[in-house]
Amino acid sequence: MEPEKSILEIKEKIEELKERDENGNTSLSSEINEYEIKLRDLMWSLHLGLSPWEIVQLSRHPERPVLQDYLELIFRNFVEFRGDRYYSDDRAIIGGFAEIGDQKIMLIGHNKGKNTEENVERNFGMSRPEGYRKALRLMKLAERFAIPIVTFIDTPGAFPGLEAEERGQAEAIAKNITEMTSIEVPIISVVIGEGGSGGALGIGVGDKILMLSNAIYSVISPEGCASILWRDAKYASDAAAALNLTANSLLNLDIIDEIIKEPSEGAHANYQQTANAVKKSVIKNIKKLKGLSANELIETRFRKYSKIGKFSIVG
Repeated sequence: MEPEKSILEIKEKIEELKERDENGNTSLSSEINEYEIKLRDLMWSLHLGLSPWEIVQLSRHPERPVLQDYLELIFRNFVEFRGDRYYSDDRAIIGGFAEIGDQKIMLIGHNKGKNTEENVERNFGMSRPEGYRKALRLMKLAERFAIPIVTFIDTPGAFPGLEAEERGQAEAIAKNITEMTSIEVPIISVVIGEGGSGGALGIGVGDKILMLSNAIYSVISPEGCASILWRDAKYASDAAAALNLTANSLLNLDIIDEIIKEPSEGAHANYQQTANAVKKSVIKNIKKLKGLSANELIETRFRKYSKIGKFSIVG
């Protein structure tokens, strides 16, 4: 069946159900909602080539480039700093001085692995509190040297284990969010894969939020959302459609500032092409922000995040 014909039929079915719901006082809201989700998925498939759930799968592709790949392809002279000066060094987040183009920066990012052994060592990119405290230490160091900060976001979320909670996981993330609002140097955040929950926000309060076209950015994973709303993770694809977690949706909502186009098959299809696109976008946005004073940066950052979530009622 042609997609356009399917869209028309689903729309007609929704209208039919709404009429029955109004005329017969029969609650059909659940069935209507199911058809609306199908319609949304089909519209994505027709106009963008992929449904939200398919984009979720691409963002998690096991061969998708991770921070270590970008380090090799677009950054030079990386000098890593370790430890949070309180507890230990968290390998789920790495950071240090680097160069991109002719610009010196502080690079901080989630550190997923390329194989099972690396993922175990790096806890699949899920940081503990010491990772976020290390990140904040490096941001303050960048501020002292007056160099821009670039963060790479790629995590399912912060590590939810007991030991992380005992060491102050929520406090560490909250402090990072608070402190990043007043950092006096430009901050560029790039979502390269999964941008999950507070784990992403802990290094994600940027002046510019850039996002690869097949990455995701959300308050919760589709599986987690489905488990809460439907008590069943099998509805994850429905949750993905409802969460507006794709780059196009987030750009329309003014959550992110720019979409970095990756190969249609996914970033894993061509590492160099993806890396070049990321490099070009990062350099461009650093140049835009470097002309702003510290006060202008903080004021613009405040306005950016203050307007997120605002809405107006018409009529």
